[in-house]
Amino acid sequence: MQTEKPIVVTKEPFVSPPKKPFRLSKEGAFICLCLLPAVLFVGIFTYYPLLRGIIMSFQNYTLFNLLDVRFIGLDNFFAVLTSPEFPRVALNSFYWVAVSLFFQLLFGFALALFMRRRFRGRGIYQAFVFFPWAMSGFLIGLIWRWMFNAQFGVINDLLVKSGLIAAPIPFLADGKWALAAVIIANIWYGVAFFAIMILAALQSIPEELYEAAAMDGAGRIQQFWSVTLPYILPTMLVTILLRVIWILNFPDIIYAMTNGGPAGSTHIFATYMIDKVIFGQDYGQASAVGVIIVLLLLVFTVFYVKATRMEKGGDF
Repeated sequence: MQTEKPIVVTKEPFVSPPKKPFRLSKEGAFICLCLLPAVLFVGIFTYYPLLRGIIMSFQNYTLFNLLDVRFIGLDNFFAVLTSPEFPRVALNSFYWVAVSLFFQLLFGFALALFMRRRFRGRGIYQAFVFFPWAMSGFLIGLIWRWMFNAQFGVINDLLVKSGLIAAPIPFLADGKWALAAVIIANIWYGVAFFAIMILAALQSIPEELYEAAAMDGAGRIQQFWSVTLPYILPTMLVTILLRVIWILNFPDIIYAMTNGGPAGSTHIFATYMIDKVIFGQDYGQASAVGVIIVLLLLVFTVFYVKATRMEKGGDF
């Protein structure tokens, strides 16, 4: 009796197919070519200065001695944080952002609600409201500097003629009034941005939501709290975040009106950094102030986004 031999199956080792070399299609090459100028522009004018500024913040870099550029660790940060001007600059920056943001949001929201209604000449009125946002911040500062002038400014003239004050107030020459004056100018300048953003959000609310709320017996106030505010809240949160970043990095009005004076009473972080460059010729400490601004905004943005938990409009 013959026994059948077992059949042995041999497995050949799996050999992966050779990988084809990556080749960019003509469409992909064209897209990359179109994006190249934008990438170069952003890299050269945004990321390179940012990286260079971070490096300079750890260097002894002054125009008085360019032959002695060397790394000095955290000495620039220590010098900035322990300087006698820093507490006042930090407090001014807080007031500059908080007060400006509050009144810009308040007046911008009111203007947006008013402009949402149809009335004769609404387009012209909107153009006048939005026009300041298209102007240079430095030019706005020069205009308000003339308005707050103690000798021939229109604000002092109106206050004296109305009997509210007996003599002109040196708004820009007195440290007690200078910060308030630049904040008022900044509020006027930033109201338009809030009005634009909130008006766009208001115009995107479907009318069916108001009709449904009215059928349920909701009045104007109830419709505002249950329909209008929840729907535009995401837009308001994003706008607030953008304005905090922009206001803290906005030295134009202050430099045009007071140049950080008198006696540094209107300095914020941004103007303090410029002052280090122009008058101190110390690029190292100026870069350290810039890095501090970036870190403050980064921490604020992270906590703000986590606290607000931004979602799509209408999903709150």
